[in-house]
Amino acid sequence: MNKLHEFIRKSVLSIVDAFYPLFKKFMPLQTYRYAACGGANMLFDIILFFLSYNYFIGKKIVYIGGFAISPYIFAFLLSFCVSFPVGFYLSRYVVWQQTKTKKRVQVFKYFLIVVACIALNYFFLKLFIEEFHWWPTFSKIITSVFVVAFSYFSQRNFSFRAPKPNEEDIIV
Repeated sequence: MNKLHEFIRKSVLSIVDAFYPLFKKFMPLQTYRYAACGGANMLFDIILFFLSYNYFIGKKIVYIGGFAISPYIFAFLLSFCVSFPVGFYLSRYVVWQQTKTKKRVQVFKYFLIVVACIALNYFFLKLFIEEFHWWPTFSKIITSVFVVAFSYFSQRNFSFRAPKPNEEDIIV
């Protein structure tokens, strides 16, 4: 499995980094990698949401154990179940490689931020769809913009924070 993991990581890095020269003047490599990986995962999430909402669920209320779940919330939950592990993998092994935090601690921190992202998704989807009467897929796209910005700063400063250098590591 380690060889497969390394192959996937190197493949993703080679594809993502191939386009970095186009963005080098505008952002550092790590920010670019976050934007590229996060953008790809967000697009993947939106496509899964669209397919789930329109075709798998058929825009109908889903009943589970006596609970009625609106179709757009259920579509969000389905897409989240796939995009969460993909996002963590890309964050840990492509974007924030310099971190020294143990994987289980990172998963926990990542999960906490994702829970906040779920709450933000829920709040914004309810607001945009039920209060503003926007289309669900458009609402998901706008919601994603807010959630991605929150997620970037949270991941950078909490989940995958780089270790601070020791005094002896600083070259004068």
